[in-house]
Amino acid sequence: MRIAVIGAGGVGGPFGSALARSGEDVWFLARGAHLDAMRKDGLKITGARGDFHLENVQATDSAEEIGKVDFVLFTPKLWDVETTGLAIKPLLDSHTGVITLQNGVDAPDRLASVIGREAVIPGVAVINAAIEAPGRIQQMGEYQNLTYGEFDGTESGRVQALLASCEAAGIEARISANIIKDLWEKFVFLVSVSSLTAASRQRMGYIRTDPDARATLMRLLSEVAAVGRAHGVPLADNLAETRLAMIDGQNAESIASMTIDLLRGNRLELPWLAGKAVALGIEHDVETPALQALLGALKPYTMGPAELPKV
Repeated sequence: MRIAVIGAGGVGGPFGSALARSGEDVWFLARGAHLDAMRKDGLKITGARGDFHLENVQATDSAEEIGKVDFVLFTPKLWDVETTGLAIKPLLDSHTGVITLQNGVDAPDRLASVIGREAVIPGVAVINAAIEAPGRIQQMGEYQNLTYGEFDGTESGRVQALLASCEAAGIEARISANIIKDLWEKFVFLVSVSSLTAASRQRMGYIRTDPDARATLMRLLSEVAAVGRAHGVPLADNLAETRLAMIDGQNAESIASMTIDLLRGNRLELPWLAGKAVALGIEHDVETPALQALLGALKPYTMGPAELPKV
């Protein structure tokens, strides 16, 4: 099976490497120093699931060089969805499935607007990893889960084929009959954790053990879940509690990717995470005071380091 991984970062790197190690024909579409390092020395993954070195990496910055593929693991940042979607058209055949693995809840529809809805398979990646240096990715948790499904919930031949490949690669994969609900369940968790870890500049261990931070986290989870229900998503009444229990089981050193971007002075996905949840709350007349406060505190850093006022 031919698979193109768009972005070899904290999501695409580990998933693509696992598939390549199992024998799939995997290509990475990357750029810059990370691409140069992969071409020269391969891709190294370190962390909780063990260390391995994918030495013979097929990597390029040209979709034309890769050609038509069976699947695309689509992992660019949220601000690049449409632009990157147009750039991957040379990869697409009539049967190609493009698995969207962005944070947020609107990437599948946004990508469908530029490549066609029939090509898009919405997906949810549960993994905590980040680029540590060019050609090197650190994974901070043992989980490496992939949930995906067709928009209409059918188990098509292509989603079944991908499941077999994932299982052979050691990826915990699941075909979903309601992928939009799955997207929102992650969104509730991710918006809450990313907003609070970024605003506090703290890791998960602090967030879940400090009484004030934990209370704020529970408030955030409840607010975003309420927005989802108002938006028509059938989220469980106890979703905030089950997400908090999941957080309690995570590695204390875990940290949201948006927080890593903030600490590194990078652009943030804030408008599509907390910003999107607040906007939907306003649209559906759901109050989100805790989330709106953190959104306001983080907004100056959306495009990178904020210039501090002179005093």
